[in-house]
Amino acid sequence: MPAPQPFPLVAVDVGNSRVKLGLFSSESGKSFPQPDRTLALGPDWTTEQIREWLGPVPAGVRWLISSVHRAAGARIVEGARAGGGDARLLSRGDLHLKILAEHPETVGMDRLVNAVAANRLRSPDQPAIVVDVGSAIKVDLVSREGAFLGGAIFPGIGMSARALDEFTDLLPLVPVTELAEPPEPLGTSTIPAIRSGLFWGAVGGIRELVGRLQLDHPAAQVFLAGGAAPSVAELILDRNGKPARHVPHLTLGGIALSATVLGATAGG
Repeated sequence: MPAPQPFPLVAVDVGNSRVKLGLFSSESGKSFPQPDRTLALGPDWTTEQIREWLGPVPAGVRWLISSVHRAAGARIVEGARAGGGDARLLSRGDLHLKILAEHPETVGMDRLVNAVAANRLRSPDQPAIVVDVGSAIKVDLVSREGAFLGGAIFPGIGMSARALDEFTDLLPLVPVTELAEPPEPLGTSTIPAIRSGLFWGAVGGIRELVGRLQLDHPAAQVFLAGGAAPSVAELILDRNGKPARHVPHLTLGGIALSATVLGATAGG
């Protein structure tokens, strides 16, 4: 039986606070796949927004969804199928990835798909450290053999900002969108002080975790993704003093790579 064609593909990264979609018309050979166009949606997204972005449904389009939010992932699948799309949620068994975490079944799909992406991007003889700056910040390690080994998770900038507002009496909520560029470390009033603490606290946590992983894996290449990654990438260095590589569509690219593997497996 011939393998189903993986492209055109709508890759969907469903997080806890946003949904990101990418339309891929084809794979980029041996290079890292890049979407033709993308759409990022906030927590109040609607299926109508997705339909308007996609436009006329491309013939034979497939939907492949990586989700860490069960309800939102189910909505995407339902909406895609209602529009005539072939949609499925990615599972751990779909990934061409060895998972050496203690409880593989509990590892988020976003972390695993990022590891798939890192395996395409890293040098074959070097491990990789993958930093995803999202609602939660994840710092994960991929071995030189390409296995996901685990990592660390801590609150992202936006989550920390909401916690300061919710669990204190007088501290205001500082919009995370204002943290696109590194703030001055010395805040001379409350809001600049919060901006400084949120941003540099996150950077400090990432630096510490990356540095500790590098103690046992000094050759590890560092890749960053996520909403705040562009402003953070230059501040995170590998053991040679080289800034981390910012990969804007790391998760979407990992989903596209997984689609190619799924198609080959189905036809085998």
